[in-house]
Amino acid sequence: MSLVSNLFLLFVAAGVIVYYLVPAKWQWLVLLAFSYIYYIAGGIRYVGFLLFSTFVTWLTALAIEKMETAGKHKTARKFVILGLVLNFGMLGLVKYTNFAIENLNALFHMNLRGMQILLPLGISFYTFQSSGYILDVYWKRCKAEHHPLKYALFVSFFPQILQGPIGRYSRLAHQLYEPHKFESANITRGLERILWGFFKKMILADWSAVFVDAIFDNPNQYGGLAIFGVLFYTIQLYADFSGGMDVVIGIASMFGIELDENFTRPFFATSITDFWHRWHITLGTWMKDYVFYPVTLSGWMKKFGRWAKKVFGKKTGRTLPICLSNLIVFFVVGVWHGAAWKYIVYGMYNGIIIAFSGLMAGNYKNWKKKLNITGKENWYYVFMIIRTFVLVNISWFFDRADTVGQALHMMRLAVTRFAPAELLLIPAGKEGTAFTPYALLILAVGCMILFIVSVLQERGIRIRETLSRCSLPVTVAIYFCLLLSIGFFGSTAAVRGFIYAQF
Repeated sequence: MSLVSNLFLLFVAAGVIVYYLVPAKWQWLVLLAFSYIYYIAGGIRYVGFLLFSTFVTWLTALAIEKMETAGKHKTARKFVILGLVLNFGMLGLVKYTNFAIENLNALFHMNLRGMQILLPLGISFYTFQSSGYILDVYWKRCKAEHHPLKYALFVSFFPQILQGPIGRYSRLAHQLYEPHKFESANITRGLERILWGFFKKMILADWSAVFVDAIFDNPNQYGGLAIFGVLFYTIQLYADFSGGMDVVIGIASMFGIELDENFTRPFFATSITDFWHRWHITLGTWMKDYVFYPVTLSGWMKKFGRWAKKVFGKKTGRTLPICLSNLIVFFVVGVWHGAAWKYIVYGMYNGIIIAFSGLMAGNYKNWKKKLNITGKENWYYVFMIIRTFVLVNISWFFDRADTVGQALHMMRLAVTRFAPAELLLIPAGKEGTAFTPYALLILAVGCMILFIVSVLQERGIRIRETLSRCSLPVTVAIYFCLLLSIGFFGSTAAVRGFIYAQF
């Protein structure tokens, strides 16, 4: 049931109606029922994995809390390890078994056969969310939920289960369980956000995908368009993922629930570190809290830090453990994205840049001082944005290409061949190449609209609040035009699901 399908919209409408019609004390049960109906609609065979993750982490958290209350800290730690091993073990089994077999065959010249394993919908998201809950209970950031069905709702809340955002129990759970009164403002705000998400997805992401697929699937035929391929992929990925987040957050708003934001205009970032503070924010904060800090504060990392200070001096010695922790984090980020070396290279590419920037921070400061650059100059700000944008686009070659080899091949084509006229040879939609110029025009106008909105938001202008102060006819006219634009200018190519729904 795609987030942009008519069936899903009817499903959400039914959910909202039932939610506000039932007695307030039963509202959370409505959310639970609709969440499992939605997940079952995607394939009843996937439900067993969701139930396993839910009950393993629920029981583990209860055991941890009980052991901590009794002062048995070592036993509680063992339960933490057990819960994480079982939860991530399931994820590893279904997502990475065949990847491991392929590498064993290549490394040791073996002939092991791959396994036909289901890849449950949204497994990476609910595995990370439920694992974070275990650690939060262990670190006493929240109390364990004793009601199994209430905890099941936290893991399975249907708007977010397929592609996030990755929720925290302390911020999300009470919203799911507490009653909500019907407020027309929540419905309006939710519909506005959903409409904006549809605009991004159906106009920008889906039209971009037409050109991305053609160029990356046929690099020899469209080799002169390699640079355009990665630029279109930037549009596709951002509009698809952030558009999906808009839809998800909008749906939750209609139930009176505010989910965490997952994007804050990432292409205005001035460094790769800043980019990851703006892109897939909930994954970044999850990695920071549950990987980066534990690794940085671990005993073995402290030993490494003391050794580094002796060998390289205090300044570099303090920085190296942070650099190593960042490399570990981005290795995990790469593995999280998928079972392929291209994703590991993608993660390590980002990690190496961030680690190198940390080591060179002092040098950068000295160079800026010698060049009389304060960092507040407008030209320098624009330069930093463009530099970061280029670095990010290089990383997308690894994310989108089928293999590391193809990514490198596409990168070589991007700097050795340039034939923009080949764009007109790519069929666009049902009308074929005859519609290609119009598709490119639609993309250009759509990107301009998105850019203007992003600039206004970056300057602190709250667009939806500004629109709400306009007269009703003006507000209705604006959103009606947005709705019409989706109908008239949305992609006429094949219907596409959301990219991150496969995670």
